[in-house]
Amino acid sequence: MKKTSLLTFAFACALPIAAHAADSPSMDGPLTIAKQGSFFVGGREVKSDALSTVPLFGATGTITVDQMYVRYQIPMQPKDYSVVLIHGCCLTGKSWETTPDGRMGWDEYFLRRGYSICVVDQAWRGRSAASPVALNMVKTGKSAPDSLPAFTAAGHEVAWTVFRFGAEYPQVFDGMQFPLEAQEEFWKQMVPDWNYSMTPPVPTVKALSELSQRLGKTVLISHSQSGIFPFQTATISPKGIAGIVSIEPSTCPASNYDMAALKGVPVMVLFGDFVSKSEVWSKRLAGCRDFAAAAKTAGVEVEVVELPSVGIHGNSHMLMQDKNNLQVAAWLVGWLTAHVK
Repeated sequence: MKKTSLLTFAFACALPIAAHAADSPSMDGPLTIAKQGSFFVGGREVKSDALSTVPLFGATGTITVDQMYVRYQIPMQPKDYSVVLIHGCCLTGKSWETTPDGRMGWDEYFLRRGYSICVVDQAWRGRSAASPVALNMVKTGKSAPDSLPAFTAAGHEVAWTVFRFGAEYPQVFDGMQFPLEAQEEFWKQMVPDWNYSMTPPVPTVKALSELSQRLGKTVLISHSQSGIFPFQTATISPKGIAGIVSIEPSTCPASNYDMAALKGVPVMVLFGDFVSKSEVWSKRLAGCRDFAAAAKTAGVEVEVVELPSVGIHGNSHMLMQDKNNLQVAAWLVGWLTAHVK
């Protein structure tokens, strides 16, 4: 193992090491890794006289915003491409970590399977700073109230149906695999969301482009709100993108998307169970199938899969936290092994 490869920041999540992980790695016992850490990508400076309304802090100065937080872990014998896990609406990178009921999350599972892992917090979310300027401008009377950006929080009742725990709150779909006994722990993961106040491409997409190019060879795994982000990232530049997995995207690219950005990039669009019981998700699945048909015609390698069609049942929208989350992850590892070169 080259020691310098583990200390080189720019390639920390992706540099290959000659040996590869075993085909049947242990999913229990001590976890030994080569390196872990965190950093930021993206960002820009903002100068303002509305940074604070608290006398203790000066209102005038410069802050940095739009940066994206990245936590990485590298196994002892990594594969030659990494995985970036991108969370969805009203959540943070916690989505991919320990499940609400305390089981192994996808970040650890993929790490144990030999993948270098990057878990991000979207720009303006979690550990990625938001800007107070617009709020303070209104509070100090320098801007009108209708200039305030959209700032969203998903209530438990709305999230229940969007995440397909049941047809309506608090009903539950028969056989649904989300650990409802730990529901309160899940609600604690949810945070306010600035995304709907931003003009695409949002700062997270620009940061993902920078991250992909730094890593050199990575699979972008997105979820829900961020489902479209890897496709938007590829439009900026496909450099460094070895594959795309879009899990239950809130939207897929339109059929007139520039498919040239995806040439040579295998794409998996993955949905869970109970989709037919939700009008919203049925329409989203149909839109993704339209995209896939257009993409295949253009020579792009793309699949749209509903988990029941491959024998995996009961998955909610939060399939990375469902009780069978590792079964889903194992199936996905099989797809990556077969399609990402």
